[in-house]
Amino acid sequence: MTSNLLPLPSDQDHSGRTLAAEEVAAVARAIASGTLTSTKGTFVREIEQQFSRQIGVQHCHACTSGTAAIHLAVAAIDPEPGDEIITTAITDMGALTPILYQGAIPVFADVDPDTYNVTPESIEACIHERTRAIIVTHLFGNPCNMKGIMTVAEKYSIPVIEDCAQAYLAETNGRRVGSIGTIGCFSLQQGKHITTGEGGLVTTNDSDLARRIFLLINKAWGYGDASPDHYFAALNYRMNELTGAVALSQLQKLADIVDRRIMAADRLTGQLTSVDGAGTPVIRKGDRMTYWKYCLNIDKDLVPGGAVALAGKLKERGIMSAPRYIRKPAFQCAVFRDQRTFGTSRYPFTLARPETVDYSEEKFPGTFAALEQVLVLPWNERYSTEHVDYIAESIRESIDAMQKGTT
Repeated sequence: MTSNLLPLPSDQDHSGRTLAAEEVAAVARAIASGTLTSTKGTFVREIEQQFSRQIGVQHCHACTSGTAAIHLAVAAIDPEPGDEIITTAITDMGALTPILYQGAIPVFADVDPDTYNVTPESIEACIHERTRAIIVTHLFGNPCNMKGIMTVAEKYSIPVIEDCAQAYLAETNGRRVGSIGTIGCFSLQQGKHITTGEGGLVTTNDSDLARRIFLLINKAWGYGDASPDHYFAALNYRMNELTGAVALSQLQKLADIVDRRIMAADRLTGQLTSVDGAGTPVIRKGDRMTYWKYCLNIDKDLVPGGAVALAGKLKERGIMSAPRYIRKPAFQCAVFRDQRTFGTSRYPFTLARPETVDYSEEKFPGTFAALEQVLVLPWNERYSTEHVDYIAESIRESIDAMQKGTT
């Protein structure tokens, strides 16, 4: 078997990335300008303007990471200590710790086990008079049910933060994610659709929030004001011009990157629809999933050993998939389980209602079911039809061998 392995492009190096001469030339122009700070330069300003047009929003601000983008969004909402922010337990920790840093309490909503996304119903079940915001994560590039979620949010007058780190150019009901909620957050980390290594973008149609986000990025210093001051406590989350130059070049390639990912994913889905026990991505009618990764729902009753066993078989063929994605719900990590935050204070958990820090498994059936069955396949825009066909064949043959009990 090993003699027939087909190496796959990886988003962790040049083989699976679109970084090329254009980015090198852009960085060279930034260096030649001698201006590497975004407060004086032009590259960061240009990426903000172009990205806002591409998403369909009035305002965009660049920052240092996707985590910074979430922190800026939460800080812009400005919760009081002990306020609650509804979110998901199937997400990166970078989307959760900013809530704690702003003194708020993450309240975990359950997810749909087939899409891994929070739902209008699971969100509404968590709403309390202390709810200050809702964060929805468009996991793997598959949009949440934003029509239903916005209906719930508007019913209770609660702002919605969209975590779009994995969902560039994903669409639902004819609108791009990041333009639907109150604030949108994007990541430019190494493995995202476009990359600068690290970086983030924050979008909004609210001019007051845009102003506050701008200040939060800049230590709350009022650049351009008649009498500027540091108006409140804030950090330095500025993107530099070198990063902005790479981001600007990457943005020109984004539409093509997304189209290539979708084309490859559609090909794989077509080849796996008849494979018993391997459910292909569940996408709501009319939505556009942009495939940060490609996920299978593995039925352990039909595939002996489930997602973990199948991952082992695929590894033999050089396909490094990830069963369970994050292995365990975020609330089982030490920061939540043991409330390890600032010194020994346990703050802000000391302000929490007891039921919000009750992470009993029976409260999250969808979350545990999703992690039990999900198998995350590596994905990027450099996949050829040969790569896709190799993955499909490997999955079919591996499952067939597992079902027959052969090696």
